[in-house]
Amino acid sequence: MTTPLSGSAADVAAPRADVPLAEHTTLRLGGPAASFLDATTSDEIVEAVTAADSSASPVLVLGGGSNLVVSDSGFPGSVVRIATTGRRFDRVDESTVEFTAEAGENWDDVVADVVDQQLAGFECLSGIPGRVGAVPVQNVGAYGIEVAEVLRSVDLLDRRTGTTSTVPAAELGLAYRTSVLKGQDDAVVLRARFGLRPGPDSVPIRYPELARTLGVEVGSRAPIAEVRRAVLGLRAGKGMVLDPSDPDTWSAGSFFTNPFVAQADLPETLDRIAAEAGSEVPVPQYPAGEGHVKLSAAWLIERAGFHKGHAGPGGRVALSGKHTLALTNRGGATTEELLGLAREVRDGVENAFGIELHPEPILVNCSL
Repeated sequence: MTTPLSGSAADVAAPRADVPLAEHTTLRLGGPAASFLDATTSDEIVEAVTAADSSASPVLVLGGGSNLVVSDSGFPGSVVRIATTGRRFDRVDESTVEFTAEAGENWDDVVADVVDQQLAGFECLSGIPGRVGAVPVQNVGAYGIEVAEVLRSVDLLDRRTGTTSTVPAAELGLAYRTSVLKGQDDAVVLRARFGLRPGPDSVPIRYPELARTLGVEVGSRAPIAEVRRAVLGLRAGKGMVLDPSDPDTWSAGSFFTNPFVAQADLPETLDRIAAEAGSEVPVPQYPAGEGHVKLSAAWLIERAGFHKGHAGPGGRVALSGKHTLALTNRGGATTEELLGLAREVRDGVENAFGIELHPEPILVNCSL
């Protein structure tokens, strides 16, 4: 299905005051925004962000709120929420369809649409919350696939000049869960373009857990729709599919990134882990580019003594009962309680293994 891409609008709606940001984050945490505005077209985004930048107050550009931890005091400036919609499919050649989506589109709705069109490339990224505009910033990845493999370009608003341009994916510095856009506030993604492969079968399945679930060999393909169903099932089993009725899913997804260790430092690191966790326990490790190995943050957290369901003081925040990488709001929590649990886990892993974990979500007006 192709729907029009967003464009111009007559006037930007008036901003609202004191809007609770807890209503716009998947953690359901965060105090009020001094000013809050929905931008429903790309022109509205440009106008609203440019106007806010010209004021003296800080500006927060908000998508789906799935990768944000907002302080209890909220945000003292202007929040511009990206609410644009629109999708387009363009045949490039026999082996490629270019898919374009506006930044405000719900990511999993987009994945479902692409799978229905029998286009391969997104199926392993099913069930990830958030909006299209955040996907290139984070270089979202799951089950052996990263967005970097299919992203072709993005349209960006340069907040320093107020101009827009199309930037090829190769210029975005895409790496493990990051890009040159992450942690920066001088550009806003307006839309993104992806190159997808037409046909009924998926991209090669690289992730062993997914291959086992599908009953196929690693490196083989499977029907796209079956891969999506399998990924959704695996994510749901780990509490990583949002469910409004289940506090065990009220999270920002994986709170910590998997740590990278230099190959030269690996023997010493493994010796340290073995001394604490036991030499008979194999340490999961994965190739991570030249000279580095990636370790499992979830494995390290559990071996440091933090098990699924581990609660912070008061019990209003806890590690998910399904996956130790997700920190959850059990209802009625505060952001400071969540950050307290994050510090406890981070410090516990560092004290046990000498490995520092880094948060994956963006921390707004707060810190670890």
